[in-house]
Amino acid sequence: MSFEFQYRQPEINIGVVGHVDHGKTTLVQAITGIWTSRHSEELLRSMTIKVGYADTDIFECPGRGLYERYVTDPIECQNPVYRRSISFVDSPGHEVLMANMLSGAALMDSSLLVIAANEPCPQPQTREHFKALEIIGVKNIIVVQNKVDVVDRDRAKKNYEEIRSFLAGTFAENAPIIPVSALHKVNVDALIVAMEELFKTPERDLSAKPVMFVARSFDVNRPGTPPDRLIGGVVGGSVTRGIFKVGDEIEISPGIRVTEGGKTMFRKLYTRIESIRFGERSFKEAKPGGLVAIGTGLDPSLTKADRLVGSVVGLADQLPEPQTHLAVDYHLFERVVGTRELQKVPPLRVGEKIMITAGTATVMAVVKRLSADWFEADLVDKPVVSWKSMKVAISRNIMNRWRLVGWGVVKH
Repeated sequence: MSFEFQYRQPEINIGVVGHVDHGKTTLVQAITGIWTSRHSEELLRSMTIKVGYADTDIFECPGRGLYERYVTDPIECQNPVYRRSISFVDSPGHEVLMANMLSGAALMDSSLLVIAANEPCPQPQTREHFKALEIIGVKNIIVVQNKVDVVDRDRAKKNYEEIRSFLAGTFAENAPIIPVSALHKVNVDALIVAMEELFKTPERDLSAKPVMFVARSFDVNRPGTPPDRLIGGVVGGSVTRGIFKVGDEIEISPGIRVTEGGKTMFRKLYTRIESIRFGERSFKEAKPGGLVAIGTGLDPSLTKADRLVGSVVGLADQLPEPQTHLAVDYHLFERVVGTRELQKVPPLRVGEKIMITAGTATVMAVVKRLSADWFEADLVDKPVVSWKSMKVAISRNIMNRWRLVGWGVVKH
C-alpha cells in the first residue's frame, strides 16, 4: 500500500493532567508509542518531574465504523486520510511539583484529566490540577477513567459516580468520562474518537508579534563532541501567537543569571534561529500549536539542564522589558487546593512570601501592598516577562509545601 500526504506541524496541545500514579504517562504511550519521562531522575523515581511531551498523527479510515475510524498509524487501514498532528503535554502529578504542572498548563489548549478507578475521587492533586486548568483557561476537557482493568464492575461504577459528583456545578460538569486501561490499550480507540470530535484546533493569531514560552532547554551534543561539530543550544516550548521562521533574529528574556562586580543580574540573549523541529520532523517555520524545539546559535552551555526555562522568546527587541515588580488583580480560593483536609485560605499579608507562576516562569515574591482584590509584589529571585491581562497562579507555603491558593491578572 502506498499513499502520499504532506505532514504538518502539530496543530493543538493536549494536556494530560491528574494525580500521581493515575497513569498519565502510560496513557500517552498507549496513544503515541512514546514514553515521555525522558530524564534519569524521572525514571528512577517512576514519576514525571519535568513537563514531558509527545507528538502523534491522526488518520481517518474511510468507511469504517465510529470507533475504528481514527488511528495513529496509517498502516492500520486502507486509503488513510491524514487529518492533523497533535502534541501531548504530560504534566507531573506529585503535589510538590505543582509549579511544573502550572508551567505545562500554560502550553495547553485542551486537556485529558486522568482519574484512576481504583482510588476514591477526588484525590488532592486531582482537585489541584483541575483548579489549575480553570485558572489558565483550559476548559475543554475529557475525563479518562483509567485502570478499569484492576477493579470490578461495582467499583468502576462507584468511581464514575464520584467523578460526576466532583464535576457537578463546574465548567466540566458535562465533560465525557471514558473508561480505559492504558496499560492494556483497552478503549483507547474510543478516546481518540472523542478527542477528534471534541478537541477542535483553536483559531490562532498569526499576524501578531511572535511569542514562545520556554518550557525546556537543552544541550543536544554528546560528551566529547569536537568543538567544530558542536550544535548550538536548543530551547523548547510552545508558540502562543505569531510565526517564527528559520533565520529570524530573536531574543530570549530575561535570559541567564550572571554576576558582574559582585552584583547578580539577568542578561537577555540574542541569537538566530538555525532550525525548527517538531518531534523528529524539521520545518521552516513554527506557528502556534504543538511543542517546538528551536535550534539556535547559542553556546550550548547556556541552554543545558533547562537553564532557560521560564524565559520568553520573541523577535529581537520586540518583547516587553522583564519586570521585578508586579501589580496583580487577584482572587483567592475559599479552600486550599491540594491538601486532604480542605483548609480555609486566610487573607494575604503584607511582607508575606508567595510563589507566582506566570507562563512557564515560577518565581518567589514578597507582598508589598495589597487590598481585598489587588496586590503589588517584588520578585525575589528573578524577573519575569509579563504583559497586561496575563494570567498568573498564586501559591503559598502551607504545611511546608507550596499550595495553590488563587489566581490573578497582571494589571500593567
